[in-house]
Amino acid sequence: MKKDVIVIGGGAAGFFSAINIAILNPELSVLILERGSEGLQKVKISGGGRCNVTHAQFIPSELTTNYPRGEKELLGPFHEYMTGDTMEWFEERGIELKIEEDGRVFPVSNTSQTIIDCFINEANRLNIQILYNHSVKSISKKEDQWLVNTDNSDFCCNKILVTTGSNPKIWNLMDQLNHTIIKPVPSLFSFDIKDDRINSIPGVVVEDVEVSVVNSKLSTDGPLLITHKGLSAPSILKLSAFGALELASMDYQFNISINFIKTSYNECLSQLKLIKSDMSKKMVVNHSLFDIPKRLWKELVLYSGIETNTTWADINKSQLNELSIQLTSSIFKVKGKSTFKEEFVTAGGVDLKEINFKTFESKINPNLFFAGEILNIDAVTGGFNFQNAWTGAYIASKSISDFS
Repeated sequence: MKKDVIVIGGGAAGFFSAINIAILNPELSVLILERGSEGLQKVKISGGGRCNVTHAQFIPSELTTNYPRGEKELLGPFHEYMTGDTMEWFEERGIELKIEEDGRVFPVSNTSQTIIDCFINEANRLNIQILYNHSVKSISKKEDQWLVNTDNSDFCCNKILVTTGSNPKIWNLMDQLNHTIIKPVPSLFSFDIKDDRINSIPGVVVEDVEVSVVNSKLSTDGPLLITHKGLSAPSILKLSAFGALELASMDYQFNISINFIKTSYNECLSQLKLIKSDMSKKMVVNHSLFDIPKRLWKELVLYSGIETNTTWADINKSQLNELSIQLTSSIFKVKGKSTFKEEFVTAGGVDLKEINFKTFESKINPNLFFAGEILNIDAVTGGFNFQNAWTGAYIASKSISDFS
């Protein structure tokens, strides 16, 4: 089968790019090849089933700071196609969007099916052919034509756009086309921790903490969630993303230090001494301070050697010092990782040095384009990975559409 353009990968970037190619150059025939029985599965589970479309950050230089890999390369592309462009694209197609307090952008409908239906309807309207259950087996070049072999059919085309995300089989095919593949490692994961201070209090949230990896420069801040397995939420997820390579090298066995109150040890100790005087007759364990959740406060107090019936007046110097340590630099042993919800993100993929980021075309193979997580680009949670997909897909589509 002969097509002008073949998009390999029926995910978010695949549909977005195919639709834009068809809009920008209606004369081009476009085919999407999807290995599964249905596409857009990552869209379906994104944002807990609500689809976190993008993030309401509208300055390119600020947006790029959310990408542990790709920050430098995405600055130019974001100047061309940004979060506001993404929101406008969906709103022009009747999708109402909302910005939540944390900056994440969702459809007003609160269901990812709204985004899926938008893509499917647009693809049908523009006569884009979609073939499911077509797993790509080989990609080769014959003169100026690309030959694509799947487990069902053979195809040829002028240009290929690869949008398969973190797909080891496709990475192997790219390796055969002389592209360098950066070995993938997990990113965006929670920490597995067994510790008496948190084992009995899953569900507790601390609104703003500092977390750092001991004997490392890795450090982040933000909300912290205590889970049945350990720790999660943005502070941990950011640390896992920016530390993906380093934490993998440690085999996910390392220590972290948590400052629950984002105050120095000395400042904390000074405040506790004042509290000791002002609240002398009150039980230490019964009155949480520094906006620490009550259940966590109790565990930290007990861990500091302070018994449940101890008043502030009865605390000795050693206990006061230990409580200050627990509040400002609690050490936890990480003994593994857990995938963040169903959303699996990796650091790794096609080496960014081999991509022209003005067009998202391969520098090694002309007429071969990439968009999304097939490249060695990944981001923290919050809609940033999708924005990378939309931006790359749009710029690649624009480049592809420029030929007749």
